[in-house]
Amino acid sequence: MYLDKEDELILAGEYGETRQKMMEILVALGKVFGAEDLVPISSAQISGASYKTIGKWGLEWLNNLDAHVAVPSVLNPIGMPRENWEEIGISKEFADNQKEVINAYRRLGIKLECTCTPYYLNITNYGDHLAWSESSAVSYANSVLGARTNREGGPSALAAAMIGKTPNYGLHLFKNRMPGISIEVEKGEGVHANHYGAIGYLTGKLVGNKIPLFKDIRPSRDQLKALGAAMAASGAVALYHVKGITPETKLPTFSQDPSEVITIEQSEIDALFSDIDVDAVAVGCPHCSPDELAKLAMLLDGEKVKRPFYIFVAKGVKDANLQYVSKIEKSGARVIEDTCIVVSPAMDKFETVMVDSGKAYSYVPNMCGCNVRIGTTEECVRVAIS
Repeated sequence: MYLDKEDELILAGEYGETRQKMMEILVALGKVFGAEDLVPISSAQISGASYKTIGKWGLEWLNNLDAHVAVPSVLNPIGMPRENWEEIGISKEFADNQKEVINAYRRLGIKLECTCTPYYLNITNYGDHLAWSESSAVSYANSVLGARTNREGGPSALAAAMIGKTPNYGLHLFKNRMPGISIEVEKGEGVHANHYGAIGYLTGKLVGNKIPLFKDIRPSRDQLKALGAAMAASGAVALYHVKGITPETKLPTFSQDPSEVITIEQSEIDALFSDIDVDAVAVGCPHCSPDELAKLAMLLDGEKVKRPFYIFVAKGVKDANLQYVSKIEKSGARVIEDTCIVVSPAMDKFETVMVDSGKAYSYVPNMCGCNVRIGTTEECVRVAIS
């Protein structure tokens, strides 16, 4: 594995013990996956930000680091909003530990935007090399934006952030970004015919880590987000393509004809939906876009929720769309920044939660220890107000 002169000095400890450790992580990772060199990155997104997921040992590791990041870097959602955390049932003990985690990352120079949708806050261009770790963000960056990132673990993303480079293997190489399987979605007339979270959930379970190519769907950007997030959660899909929609399918060198083809049938989509009673409703997994906030504001206009309704969003997006937030919260629903359905202990108290996300449908049972029901956004609102 080739290292330039500065890389070698970092590895030798000339820039301090922390940077040396970070370079050791990158070199070891590169050797495992056969990387020939390191590639400069334009940004990093780091997981392991919730105290619920990293615990005291992860916090201790962070507190022993003493270097700053070298590229713009943000965090994955933390375990609570930074303000008014007690209003959603977070204990003081958890809050104190979570604040320590936040302070540890602040000390490392990481911007405290705690979101799984960093692409709403930072300019990410086609062809940019990144070191992002949140599965849905990785999928969106690779697939919708045409940037290049592997699905990093929390330590490797932090290492890349501090060095400003990542091993050049996997999805950083164009030759590895070709589809390996075609997906056909049966066209149906049912209400769920275009529920992309459900389609993604089913596809991910079938394809694992293969790169799928969809040929017969026309999703919007928000639907692409839902599709990719669900595939990354139920499978291990870090890149997918939609013919004529996602940018790389328009390249003359792109392969359009995988030999393996599978069909997602309407009956399979319908089978995911049920009418079981729920204790709470939660949307924003991944975090809501401005358009999704606008839709929720319209659906909740003049309504009052009759059960807890949580809407998760990046703080930067919330602050830029307060007109929608105000309308939503007049209904009694809560718009919550910094955290999410999966990594916050606030959701653990419910027996059954309704979501509009294939990603949440996949993660909630194990991460929150409760039952889950999936529906469209419109259905989630209807249940919340009924």
